[in-house]
Amino acid sequence: MGPLIMWLRTFFASRYGERGATAVEYGLIVAAIAAVIVIIVFTLGTQIQTAFQTVSDEIGGFIE
Repeated sequence: MGPLIMWLRTFFASRYGERGATAVEYGLIVAAIAAVIVIIVFTLGTQIQTAFQTVSDEIGGFIE
């Protein structure tokens, strides 16, 4: 584990017990996952939109 997580675990374990430290760790993990998802969406958003638009245009050509 990283030094920040170890420090947080020690800090919250001494203050709130193990259950509180575990909740904080899970909260940090959820926040990190959310940040990664936001970064991926902003990075790949236009590429995904272009791909869906291309598929939509091709399907529209078959329907008409």
